[in-house]
Amino acid sequence: MPALTLREVLALDPVRAAEPELLTGEAALDRPVRWVHSSEVYEGANFLDGGELLLTNGFGLTDTDEEVRRRYVRELTARGAAGLAVEIGRSLPAMPTEVTDEARRLGLPLLALRRVVPFVRITEAANRAIVARGLSGRTVVRPWGDDHTAALLADLADGQALNQPEVEARAALAGFHPGPGARLIGVSVHGTRDVGAVDRAARILGGAVLRAAFPGDVLALLAVRPAPGAKTGRDPVRAVQDAFRTAAAAPGLTVAVGHAVDAGNGWLRWSETLRAARTTLELALTVPPPEPNAPQGPLVTSSRALALERELTRGGVDANHDRLSRLVQHTLGPLLAWEAAHPSDLVRTLEVHLRNGCSPTRTATLLHIGRQSLYQRLERIESLLGLEIDDPDLLGELLTAACAWRVVRGTGAGAGLGAGGLRTVA
Repeated sequence: MPALTLREVLALDPVRAAEPELLTGEAALDRPVRWVHSSEVYEGANFLDGGELLLTNGFGLTDTDEEVRRRYVRELTARGAAGLAVEIGRSLPAMPTEVTDEARRLGLPLLALRRVVPFVRITEAANRAIVARGLSGRTVVRPWGDDHTAALLADLADGQALNQPEVEARAALAGFHPGPGARLIGVSVHGTRDVGAVDRAARILGGAVLRAAFPGDVLALLAVRPAPGAKTGRDPVRAVQDAFRTAAAAPGLTVAVGHAVDAGNGWLRWSETLRAARTTLELALTVPPPEPNAPQGPLVTSSRALALERELTRGGVDANHDRLSRLVQHTLGPLLAWEAAHPSDLVRTLEVHLRNGCSPTRTATLLHIGRQSLYQRLERIESLLGLEIDDPDLLGELLTAACAWRVVRGTGAGAGLGAGGLRTVA
């Protein structure tokens, strides 16, 4: 399907409401419009890439001489502008004659907008139509067909080269309006192709949602708005996790939550939280958890809960295999040798203990053993390693090595730390 033309842009309701009058360039009405921009400075041509319709209230042309105005039109034409639309009545009482003459000479479509309509309404409607036409005209066959929401989420999650106006227009086309001050959280759900759990979580959170089902997961962007009147903001990641624990009550689901980003910080941040959610989901499905899962309900985890696992596997397990192997053997070699000869659970005990602040009560509860049994394990660990595990200088190294052992073992490396790998790790 061909791109949206200038003639079609002029037929859009917000444009018609501005009562446009075509002064020059009737022969060029069927040229394609790549985007619609607004600018109030006469150097606006410097920001164009070609194919844009430029909107201006004419303020930048009020205090300039005739030659500057003519040069402005020439520069727009040289940059490949699809047209120029000037609001008449506020800054400019009438279209300057030299602007009309130069536009006619160069064949540039020149429009006089006789009524005031906020440019944001015009640009939003026009760019949304441009994006919709572009998506429906794509020749690449994708499994989600004409689902614009799925296409946008897939492009964001895959890190496609996008631009902010396109993402905003495509999000608006999908009905996604996060609102001022909203934090966005990427979510990836495994175990169902039903988006119902995502919708229920969004209702609990009271924010906008962008979601679609894919062959491997349900992917979503959830907006968490600031609590009205609250002195301190709620933790948006925790809020999303709690919402899914309520909304996805069925066992067998795995929900991975990305980090929180400000909705206004640009599409790259949207992409990052979606990619973090998918990476976290793959780790949650591949790597054994350090602690036992709850017997009922879904597994709901987050990118920050698996931050160490994500860092260790950045680039894939295969790429990091030798480094992880050396780390594990150097730090935990005596424990692994003991476990190979004696049925025990020392490495796991060590990791759970470190992850829980070396609290005997918490560790014993999570491992479902008595405190006395825990003390015996900890003494055995210290004896084998020849160190005190609560030494602050050792906590980081011990926890990293224990996590690395679990990652390599869980992704197919086995007891011998053989090769294995994750499919995608951002």
